[in-house]
Amino acid sequence: MKGTAMSTAIDISHDTVAGMSARALNNWFDERFAENIEALNNSKTPKLSIMVSKGTLDWAYPPFIVGSTAAAMGWDVSLFFTFYGLALLKKKLRPNISPLGNPAMPMKMPFGPKWFQHIEWNMPNVLMAGVPGFETLATSLMKKTVKNRGIATIPYLRELSIEAGVKLLACQMTLDLFGWEKDEFIPEISEWAGAATYLSTARGADVTLFI
Repeated sequence: MKGTAMSTAIDISHDTVAGMSARALNNWFDERFAENIEALNNSKTPKLSIMVSKGTLDWAYPPFIVGSTAAAMGWDVSLFFTFYGLALLKKKLRPNISPLGNPAMPMKMPFGPKWFQHIEWNMPNVLMAGVPGFETLATSLMKKTVKNRGIATIPYLRELSIEAGVKLLACQMTLDLFGWEKDEFIPEISEWAGAATYLSTARGADVTLFI
């Protein structure tokens, strides 16, 4: 064990070894080894890596909520924004929401009596696809519901994540693909990177998520 991280923590005298059977010695060593592994794990800073690939209003919540919460708990957090998720790092943050193709999303009205607000309106796809401005309406209703319920907005959660020390990694390939300019994005971006950088970050993470 000389020269290893465990050599200073596992200490046993010659007399103790002489007085123990081989079986007892093995049990003693296993217990000490398990204790040191646990102590080592407890002293390690947990790491979280999230790939953020979606930029709609509903999908913007999970990465910022989970990321800011983990950072507040002392975790080392990195969010890698790619494809449509990269839009969440723009200075002008305008995430929309669309119920089209999302049958699990209930439409609720943020106004009127409580019994009316609790009704879940199942809108037919033909209505959502055929009515001009339906996505804008759905976004407006969702933002109103968020405000009525006292839920934090996406801009606030993004700022909270930045203040908590969350690393914001932006995909350079996506920037080139969509023809966006870097000055359209917030200055708090930690790094413009690619897949190799993300993989090296995710490799050392204790928890890796794809959103």
